[in-house]
Amino acid sequence: MQGLDRIIENALAEDIHTGDITTLAVLSAPRTMRARLIAKEPMVLAGIAVARRVFELVDPSLSFQAHFSDGEKLAKGDLIAEVTGDAASLLQGERVSLNLMQRMCGIATQTAQYVQELDGTSARVVDTRKTTPGLRVLEKYAVRVGGGTNHRTGLYDGVLIKENHIAAAGGIANAVRMARAYIPHTLKIEVETETLDDVKQALEAGADIIMLDNMTNDEMREAVQLIAGRALVEASGGVNLQTIRGIAQTGVDIISVGALTHSVRAMDISMLMEEY
Repeated sequence: MQGLDRIIENALAEDIHTGDITTLAVLSAPRTMRARLIAKEPMVLAGIAVARRVFELVDPSLSFQAHFSDGEKLAKGDLIAEVTGDAASLLQGERVSLNLMQRMCGIATQTAQYVQELDGTSARVVDTRKTTPGLRVLEKYAVRVGGGTNHRTGLYDGVLIKENHIAAAGGIANAVRMARAYIPHTLKIEVETETLDDVKQALEAGADIIMLDNMTNDEMREAVQLIAGRALVEASGGVNLQTIRGIAQTGVDIISVGALTHSVRAMDISMLMEEY
């Protein structure tokens, strides 16, 4: 996973900084122990390799044994993994490994719930750029583990003309024209629309993807009929577990959900140490 070591090293430096003074105070000599990572509630596992890498970077001599793989469903009480080695190293890796894996499990678990709501429809769930700064690669990976699909990674790998771009460019047609002249032929152009008139303008301008932003289900249904397969249709705004199925039934192709990452609850995982 690109950039993983940098993410972990920054997190470890933030936590340990000049030294783990509690561990230094209470452990006067090296001591071998085993740590058990335990699921405290049902969840979809994501980030087991991330947790492993945290302990490897803290102390390469630690032994990490995973009992489950990413994407598997865990029950309360399941033993996710065991880590054996120097007690001080286990304690120093504990919080960073749990923080990252708990958040990733939360995203994967919630994504799986959204995907389940779309069962039997042709729509798919995608994420957004509403991610934790510095953790986007991990959070978007967790979305994939949960069965979702990634939208663009950042500002650099996809064209999404939003309302402020449209205002700055002087209209949808002009924004699409300038984008088409600037980008290579391999990139698609997506346009955010708020009204059916916006949809018509985006179609006439040749947009490849049309986002229906905060429209009602009736408006989205009419927009889908208007577009008639000439562009991919993405629904965005006001999407939650209660509304997503109704949105999918309007005929849209893609439903973007910021809540997959921006307000997810971390899953509860504990680490308990024992004699070895």
